[in-house]
Amino acid sequence: MSLNALKDVIRKITRSTTVDKALVEEIVRDIQRALIRADVNVRQVKEISDAIKKRALSEDVLPSLNAREHVIRIVYEELLRGIGEGLEIPLKKARIMLVGLQGSGKTTTAAKIAKYFKDKGMKTAVVAADTWRPAAYEQLEQLAEQAGIGFFGIKGEKNAVKIVKKAMEELDGKYDMVIIDTAGRHALEDDLIQEMIEVAEVAKPDYKLLVLDAAIGQLAAKQAKAFHDAIGIDGIIVTKFDGTAKGGGALSAAREIGIPIAFIGSGEKIEDFERFDPAGFISRLLGMGDIKALLEKVERIASQEDLDPEVFLKGTFTLKDLYKQIDAMGKMGPISKILEMLPFGFGLKVDEDAMEMTQEKMKKFRVIMDSMTEEELLNPKIIDSSRIRRIAIGSGTSPQEVKELLKYYDTMKALMKRMRKGKLGKLKMGKMGKLGMGI
Repeated sequence: MSLNALKDVIRKITRSTTVDKALVEEIVRDIQRALIRADVNVRQVKEISDAIKKRALSEDVLPSLNAREHVIRIVYEELLRGIGEGLEIPLKKARIMLVGLQGSGKTTTAAKIAKYFKDKGMKTAVVAADTWRPAAYEQLEQLAEQAGIGFFGIKGEKNAVKIVKKAMEELDGKYDMVIIDTAGRHALEDDLIQEMIEVAEVAKPDYKLLVLDAAIGQLAAKQAKAFHDAIGIDGIIVTKFDGTAKGGGALSAAREIGIPIAFIGSGEKIEDFERFDPAGFISRLLGMGDIKALLEKVERIASQEDLDPEVFLKGTFTLKDLYKQIDAMGKMGPISKILEMLPFGFGLKVDEDAMEMTQEKMKKFRVIMDSMTEEELLNPKIIDSSRIRRIAIGSGTSPQEVKELLKYYDTMKALMKRMRKGKLGKLKMGKMGKLGMGI
């Protein structure tokens, strides 16, 4: 069980016929179990659950809400209070230094940050200053090339301070944002601390960000404190937060030490990276969606392609639109991840097979659509069994694969229609919007 189990708490509230003390105590127990299993600090779990119980049983229900929405509002607000604020790095010239133990994902994260800000119009570069881990130089160089960002490194150089000093001389004035990847160890040893201090003195970073693996659990607080005491940390990046990892440890560590979370990495792709917005994050954990994050992701993808986000988000798009935008959807990840950002009354029911979009499928779907007529692309409803057979023969695929494309198209059409209309099932947009739940 992970933090995603909190969705079940909201389902339980909305499906209850009455909201009474017994229900409140039951959902508080469920919340405690979900948070503890996600490695949230026990003391924080008690503070959150006690506050939810006290408020739910004592506060008057607001006139604009019913009893269920009143309890959901309290759960949302207390979970949000438990996480604290996020760190927003503005779009202006800056140097970012990444630190963390080996295996936390610093090198990949360096490229992800650079790509994130590049997509927002910044000219970015990464510096390979990890001289400890074999192949760190090659990995970062390759990622930089793939992402189309600047790269600086001195292959074979073992002195990280020399590399960073030279990088600052070479890159100064050429880039808006420079991200420095530093070495890690299996533990925070004296020589690592000294190297970080010396690198920071040379780089003069505007932000020192600690990279933490989501699976680290309650050791996160100890690590965060040790790094903060050593060099002073401005923010935390949680990596590998894919919904199954026990990411609660890293989240509660940030709150306990008093360091805001800046970003969250949720997958292996360089695009699987987003700014940490506490309100949107809690909304998604509770199944209420995060439209703001989704729109930002669409805009980022659109900036790289010849795409119109308005077409992507409106409910009436054709196969011709899908053909143009299918690569962008692939870069955004599976539909299941998009669904997590949508307030659909706890999820739109779609076929699991239709939700998977691999690179191989994207190529095949384009070939299939190349075999369709203009009329079929503009009006998919006319594609009957005889047309499916003709399209399959023309594209060298099977009728089943043509049907799979049409099923994917129907899924996306329904998805975009719900987004455009803003339907939330039992929880209406108007009321939940008033609660500030990231919708």
